[in-house]
Amino acid sequence: MYHMRRASVRDLRYSFKVVEASLAAGEEIEIVKRNRVIAHLVPIAQPTASKVDFRARLRKMWGEKIVEPDVVDSMTEDRERF
Repeated sequence: MYHMRRASVRDLRYSFKVVEASLAAGEEIEIVKRNRVIAHLVPIAQPTASKVDFRARLRKMWGEKIVEPDVVDSMTEDRERF
C-alpha cells in the first residue's frame, strides 16, 4: 500500500518549511487534525517553458509578405528574457 507522509495542522503552522520541502520533492501529504485526515496536499506540476517559433507564426499570419528581421529578432529576444 502507498503511504503518504502525514503532517498535523500544528506542523503546518510551526514547521511549514519542512512540509513545503516535502511538497517540492514531489511527496503527497495528508493533513491530520486529532488523528483524522482533513485534507491532502498534492504538489503541482511545474510549468514547462515552451519555445515559440515566431517566424512560423508570422508566416502563418502574413503569408510570404516580407517582415523586417529586426522585428522577429526583438520578439524572440524579449521572449527569452522571461
